[in-house]
Amino acid sequence: MSILELQHVYKRYGAVEVIKDLSLGVAEREFIVIVGPSGCGKSTLIRMIAGLEEIDSGDLFIEGRRMNETGPADRGLAMVFQSYALYPHMTVQQNMSFALRLAKVPKRERDRKVAEVARILHLEGCLDQKPAQLSGGQRQRVAIGRAIVRNPRIFLFDEPLSNLDAALRGQMRVELARLHEAIDATMIYVTHDQVEAMTMADRIVVLQAGRIEQVGTPLDIYRRPANLFVAGFMGSPPMNMLQGRISDADDRGVRIDLPGNITISVGATSESVKVDDRVTLGIRPEGLRCDPDGPMRGTIRLVERLGSNSLIHAELDHGGRLIAQVGPTDPARPHEAIRLAVNPDHCHVFDGAGRALRPRSLAPEAGAV
Repeated sequence: MSILELQHVYKRYGAVEVIKDLSLGVAEREFIVIVGPSGCGKSTLIRMIAGLEEIDSGDLFIEGRRMNETGPADRGLAMVFQSYALYPHMTVQQNMSFALRLAKVPKRERDRKVAEVARILHLEGCLDQKPAQLSGGQRQRVAIGRAIVRNPRIFLFDEPLSNLDAALRGQMRVELARLHEAIDATMIYVTHDQVEAMTMADRIVVLQAGRIEQVGTPLDIYRRPANLFVAGFMGSPPMNMLQGRISDADDRGVRIDLPGNITISVGATSESVKVDDRVTLGIRPEGLRCDPDGPMRGTIRLVERLGSNSLIHAELDHGGRLIAQVGPTDPARPHEAIRLAVNPDHCHVFDGAGRALRPRSLAPEAGAV
């Protein structure tokens, strides 16, 4: 049973629909990450769940109870914002216990809860300090701790790591994942950062223009994107996209003709495509390799050395650009000629409407030609 359920909800600002007929169920103790580009409606959605934005139509249920008209304080939720919103004149102890004090929780109980949460968040040595004396990561942990002490049914996070530098974001991702396991809580987390989504989520909700494009586990989203938008948005570096034409299609898959007399066979099929249809071939960067006999010819424009691997940016002789992910010691250099071979297991095919063809196992002889 879902602890939280949205049923056909809409949000409008004047004539503009920001959230459009959105339905979603969240299971108890699940870590859901809502991801999408700026302006897609993800922050509006989480504010609707929190009660900070009205739901214009549709229903919100929490533990089976309709909550549309219930105020934020009575929904049993706690929200952590992008800005820490800490009281600068209060200590960490006072910030974390403030909501409990307003609720008239006895001091001994307040102190016990704050001490327990401070231990979980490694803030024991900071309780007497004020926010100005803390690092960005510590301030964010205090904001999270202030939410935890309330013992909410569901935690809401609205891009809480956006103000941190890259190193701190990586550290806080690990700590949030550990925290989710430690307190066994239900969490809904909003971000535009796909790395955060991939590394923390039980399930990812990909949002675009107020609509859900796909819901699935991180690996499902990455390996089986439902459409061109999801395929292009999820993945760093992004999926390579090439325009082609179906030259053959059967139960084993499709053959795609690309410019330059290149043909790629992919184990994907759909009733929506037939021979001569125009399609988009998507290739993950790790699905390309340097091969002197590879069918794709081009010129290297840039090589990014990332330590654990290298990214080769190549311009194809017959148009189009590709990014190939190779080993860290690959000798490729800018301005050199390159030939690339394709691993069809890392390929995806999208029809003219942008929908993904269903993956199928390739026959033994199928592959890059």
